[in-house]
Amino acid sequence: MLHIPFNNRYVDLGDTFYVKTQPTPVAGPTLIKFNDALAHDMGLSADGIDVGDVAAVFSGNAIPAGAEPLAMAYAGHQFGHFVPQLGDGRAILLGEINGANGANFDVQLKGSGPTFYSRNGDGRAALGPVLREYLVSEAMAKLNVPTTRALAAVATGEPVARERLLPGGVITRVAASFVRVGTFQFFAAQGDAESVRKLADYVIARNYPEVASAENPYVDFLSAVIERQARLIAQWMQLGFIHGVMNTDNMSIAGETIDYGPCAFMDAYAHNRVFSSIDRDGRYAYHNQPGIGLWNLTRLAECLLPMLDDNTEAAVAVAQTRLENYKDHYQQAWLAGMRAKCGLTAQEDSDQEDASLIQALLDVMARNNADFTLTFSCLSQLSGQSSEHDGDCRRLFDQPTEFDDWAVTWRQRLSREMRGEE
Repeated sequence: MLHIPFNNRYVDLGDTFYVKTQPTPVAGPTLIKFNDALAHDMGLSADGIDVGDVAAVFSGNAIPAGAEPLAMAYAGHQFGHFVPQLGDGRAILLGEINGANGANFDVQLKGSGPTFYSRNGDGRAALGPVLREYLVSEAMAKLNVPTTRALAAVATGEPVARERLLPGGVITRVAASFVRVGTFQFFAAQGDAESVRKLADYVIARNYPEVASAENPYVDFLSAVIERQARLIAQWMQLGFIHGVMNTDNMSIAGETIDYGPCAFMDAYAHNRVFSSIDRDGRYAYHNQPGIGLWNLTRLAECLLPMLDDNTEAAVAVAQTRLENYKDHYQQAWLAGMRAKCGLTAQEDSDQEDASLIQALLDVMARNNADFTLTFSCLSQLSGQSSEHDGDCRRLFDQPTEFDDWAVTWRQRLSREMRGEE
């Protein structure tokens, strides 16, 4: 059997943090894909191991030595409404691996059967969403966006009943942490400050060791989470990525993209593009994602208040000061990435001119149904000096003259770059 060197520190937090749960075996597991590159980074190898044994492990039919399967407890705001108990309804954490370079990896099966938190669900996953999550999460990794990763995809050989019968699957997800903002909310809602502290200490030790020696590590921890989330969401926006369901239980405390449900990379650009069919009011629309990120982080700050200062008013003031930094972190990261997409590198006296130029392009794209990715791809091929070969880019716009007008200003800005055309 595949050897996985587990080191399961989450179990040590105590049984209020989880319910130990064994995966439910499936009829005929078949390995679809094993991520050899990720396995190598984790210090794992399936070389010389029977493919059927690998399928058995990553379907949940065989439990590797050292694994301590469990379903994690958490709460969360779902579309703004607080639910005090959610938890892993169809995911089971097998355990933690410490990689050779000091990185930590949590290994989780998704679609491996019902848990204590399944709420009458079957705990299974259809194969289509399994393959989508594999593809999208690995695409995000290749785009250098912090994300959960896909280690394996397995077909179960069993159907799952949704609107119709569909083939079933299990995905093995890997993350720096599966702790969420909602995990903190679970204990804070119960008034269990000690468990909030234990959880924070665990996350700091694993994911934010640089703040452990601070005068108040919890204050610096909050600041670090705020900065990571701001930079993460800026990357989403630079790629036209719509998460779809930014509930607090879908926000990783480690600053990774997590829970690829109804997600999408935008085609025709629209500021208010929504992808989730249940997001009827557009709460998680593309242009709302930065603000929702701050809203979710504010919920985290509320959980941490007793640890920020013994005086409640002082704790609130500390939290507000740290949260106010979110906008600057986001704007700096967003502008740096969008400048690069527009071929701009020269630092000028004011950021506002470049921000306005980029926003103007997005507005023109929105009015003209221009494809997000293709527009920037075309832009990277254009001359900074001549519009002679703009045809392919112009054809993306319903009214090409609007692009022409913007391109004049863009080329004026490019003329101030110190680098050559190439």
